[in-house]
Amino acid sequence: MYIVNNYTLAVIFCVVTMLCWGSWGNTQKLASKSWRYEYFYWDYVIGVLLCSLIFAFTLGSFGSEGRSFLADLKQAEWGNIGSAFLGGIVFNAGNILLAAAIAICGLSVAFPVGIGLALVLGVLINYFGAAKGEPLFIFTGVVLICAAIVLNGLAYRKMLSGSKKVPAKGIGISIAAGVIMAFFYRFVAASIDLSNFADPAPGKLTPYTAVFIFAVGIFVSNFLFNTIAMRHPVEGEPIRIGGYFCGNLKTHCVGILGGVIWCIGQSFSMIASEQAGAAISYGLGQGATLVSALWGILIWKEFKGAPKSSDQLNVMMFVLFLVGLGFLIYAGA
Repeated sequence: MYIVNNYTLAVIFCVVTMLCWGSWGNTQKLASKSWRYEYFYWDYVIGVLLCSLIFAFTLGSFGSEGRSFLADLKQAEWGNIGSAFLGGIVFNAGNILLAAAIAICGLSVAFPVGIGLALVLGVLINYFGAAKGEPLFIFTGVVLICAAIVLNGLAYRKMLSGSKKVPAKGIGISIAAGVIMAFFYRFVAASIDLSNFADPAPGKLTPYTAVFIFAVGIFVSNFLFNTIAMRHPVEGEPIRIGGYFCGNLKTHCVGILGGVIWCIGQSFSMIASEQAGAAISYGLGQGATLVSALWGILIWKEFKGAPKSSDQLNVMMFVLFLVGLGFLIYAGA
């Protein structure tokens, strides 16, 4: 299988993760013009599962180092399979709430609040689960990112003060999504031998196998979580599963593309975690907050008409996020 063998390349992989995790939401925005997010999410989950299989049978099976995907799956212990599968369930519970928050308040709010909170909590959880990197710089980065989240929330609040079109419950759902999503990466990382991908301990999973099991957990749990979301939507009337089959091919492909984009990011993050460590690999990937906020503000014009003070707060948010991410990168170096 393919293995990253140096920290610099691991950071590059984490930057790709950041771009992917911060950009998949654009596919939901595109689909939302004619498609409820609950229907979109079925295609998104299918895209995640398909992409995990492609990685497993290509990068996860070719090369001279480590175990191939099928060999790794055959020797895996049930405890490690269960840990990766549980990670998929936890992720899906949080991500479907994030999708709901995007539908309510847009990318420029849902991501900085939800994913920013997941970044802060997730870095701490993953660091104490598998310590790697200089803690002073890691925690300094986390504090700066936490301050950026607060600034984004203030910017959103000031925008709402001049308009009642966007319900404030979007922030509440974003917070709930962030708290839940903070835990998923630790379950997946726990199923992998983070110290040696080339010769992992017996029973442990390679990153490619772990991502596939994780994707299966997302797919299976979606029959519960998305069914609940369809019957008890945060916005609009309840919808039936039959409506999903009324979508055209282009709309379904947009949703699948969203899942593929996100899964590329997840795969790259796990591949980089041996060199970067789980906390830094996860934290850099969740710099997606910056990417998504830029999409929302600059491309989708989600803060159009907001007072000047909101723009100033958002600029300060970007600066703090960038500096915080810089501290995370330096912590591993």
